[in-house]
Amino acid sequence: MLFPGKPGSNGGEQTYLMLADAEVGEPLHAVLGVFAAEGPVSDGALMERPSSLVSASPSWRLPALVNGQWSGSFARPSVRGHRVVAEDGGPKLCAGRDWSPLFRISAPPIVDDNQMRIEMEDAAAGLRLVFECEALPGGALRMRYRLGNQCDGMYLVESVEARLPLPDDFTEILDFTGRHERERTPQRHHIADGTWIREGRRGKPSFEGTTLIAGTQGFTFSQGSVLEVQPAWSGNTMLAVDRDCEDSAAVHAGELLLPGEIALGNGKWYETPWVVVTASNHGLDGAAHSVHRWQRSLPAHPAVQPVTLNVWEAVYMDHSFEVLADIARRAGAIGVERFVLDDGWFHLRRDDRAGLGDWWVDPEVWPEGLGPLVDMVHGLGMQFGLWFEPEMVNQDSDVFRAHPDWILQTDDRTPLPHRHQQVLDLTHPEAFRHVFGQMCAIFEQYPIDYVKWDHNRDLLEAGGNRVYGAPVVHEQTLAFYRLLDELRARFPKVEWESCASGGGRIDMGVVERVCRFWASDVTDALSRQHIQRWTLQNVAPEYIGAHVSAPTSHQTRRTFSLDFRAATAVFYAFGIEWDIRKASSGDLAQLEQWITWYKEHRDFLHSGDAMRLDVDDPAVFAYGVIDGDGSHAIIAHAQLRESDSNRGVHLRIPHLDPDATYRLSWTGPAPAEAALEPLDQAGPLGAQVASGATLARRGVWIPRCHPESIRLIDVVQVRA
Repeated sequence: MLFPGKPGSNGGEQTYLMLADAEVGEPLHAVLGVFAAEGPVSDGALMERPSSLVSASPSWRLPALVNGQWSGSFARPSVRGHRVVAEDGGPKLCAGRDWSPLFRISAPPIVDDNQMRIEMEDAAAGLRLVFECEALPGGALRMRYRLGNQCDGMYLVESVEARLPLPDDFTEILDFTGRHERERTPQRHHIADGTWIREGRRGKPSFEGTTLIAGTQGFTFSQGSVLEVQPAWSGNTMLAVDRDCEDSAAVHAGELLLPGEIALGNGKWYETPWVVVTASNHGLDGAAHSVHRWQRSLPAHPAVQPVTLNVWEAVYMDHSFEVLADIARRAGAIGVERFVLDDGWFHLRRDDRAGLGDWWVDPEVWPEGLGPLVDMVHGLGMQFGLWFEPEMVNQDSDVFRAHPDWILQTDDRTPLPHRHQQVLDLTHPEAFRHVFGQMCAIFEQYPIDYVKWDHNRDLLEAGGNRVYGAPVVHEQTLAFYRLLDELRARFPKVEWESCASGGGRIDMGVVERVCRFWASDVTDALSRQHIQRWTLQNVAPEYIGAHVSAPTSHQTRRTFSLDFRAATAVFYAFGIEWDIRKASSGDLAQLEQWITWYKEHRDFLHSGDAMRLDVDDPAVFAYGVIDGDGSHAIIAHAQLRESDSNRGVHLRIPHLDPDATYRLSWTGPAPAEAALEPLDQAGPLGAQVASGATLARRGVWIPRCHPESIRLIDVVQVRA
């Protein structure tokens, strides 16, 4: 049984899931492969290409999609839980029943162009399991399970995980660590016997994200075979790689459930989050391309990313109409298209100690309301955006004083505060209605175009008072989705940005609902080079909010040129995070040039395939965008720090047409004169041209350049 992802409009790889055939009444015990191929693949052709299989097993036991001890395996089970029943109808409870289910196919599999559905059951255990796999536009797959209890007694679910066996030549895994202002730092591990597990218990993806990539030894951005696995979930998650002396390695992924979160009565079901699965034989970029193409098919995907100015680092919470109006006028004059008023506009909000939860305009700061500023911004031809943090509450707020039981807590113990705030329990119907109603009132009073939705603390001791302190992270996550979905339905013209102390909530569940992510609270350009490089693995560049900061970073105190700051941001959702009242006339003119260049090129930058070039020098990053037919690319060469040698680097540009001829020229407002050796102003090759094969194999040489400088290169196919 072979099930492929949907090809993208411009081709690319497809992820295939191949299951062993099984009849009704038999277990769905074997998966022959999850692999990548370009174009349609038949079962027969597959058997002739064993190198493309990602999970063929040499052992006597084929690897299981739903693993359990029924098959003789002592590897990690896919479904874990047990039943609690009353013993002989009396008051004594007996636990531990039905803990090792054997699921057999109960109906012929349903397979169409986009979906596969396989129903299974263990009649003796009173459990049903439904496996669903969906083909995503762009070539990726996503899969999930539904577990149902079909008899008396409460079934306590510990975990239901997607399981994807790996081949023996997949010897490395890559995942991410991270912290506030240093999101998504990659780390590699060798696969060994035992269980390697990564649990996210913060109630959101947090700064390390929810991605695991397994692959062949030494896989890079453009080389090697990889399998990328991402739970599409904004709550607690788990990722694991499990291998023992008999079973080949397998990736496990799903929701991390806290004790008692899922207790299934008779007739009740638990549905796991989707898990997005992407295979590629062209390294990390190949997997990213498939995911990006799917994201570009989503209804919430931005048609155009406006140039956005956010006033957070300009004024913080010190709001004044005159100051903000001055910034708005300057922004409009240089081509900014969206003006965002950040934190500090609502009741009591003079610092971060008070006000969260009281979502009405503070009359002491805004005696005439926000109307004059909103009208002025719109009059200047810009959209108006507003900051909210709907899931949080300060204890110094009217809503907390009236409803102290509306926070997440265990028993009567208030969790340790963070940033002077607690988490509002959105599973409480009245708390949910309070937030929804107050946000609706703002949108009904003012023509808001855009919302920056923040989430600044973890869900520590996240119990619900309505359930006597029992964990509610699962339900809180669903309530967040419901709140955002209901607001989107009621106000369809509003666009939404996901922020969580920066990049703390970027996942495949939120991406279906928003048009932008704030990648990090650090706007230091050097830090952003690293953060954006790896955020790109999860989301397409147009989703990644990247702003030109003040000359001296507010977070690191490092100082950079305007060209370095702007060039670092311009491939993404470009914007400004700077008090431009303090910018010189020359700075504003230069910034206007970058805005103009971004507007001229954003359609290309946000529709082509993003790529990160493999460069030998760790002091140099090279990245860019190429169109689907390989006829045009824009590449950035970023010299981040001093190189250890004077050899320079060769930029090898993949995905070009090997038989075509290309001319390379400098582009962008910044001159290409930061090299330590003179550069030909016509371009990296001067007046010469080169074939796509040469540019991919040998590349174009760039000498060592001054640290913290970037050159943009336009690569254009020469037409006969």
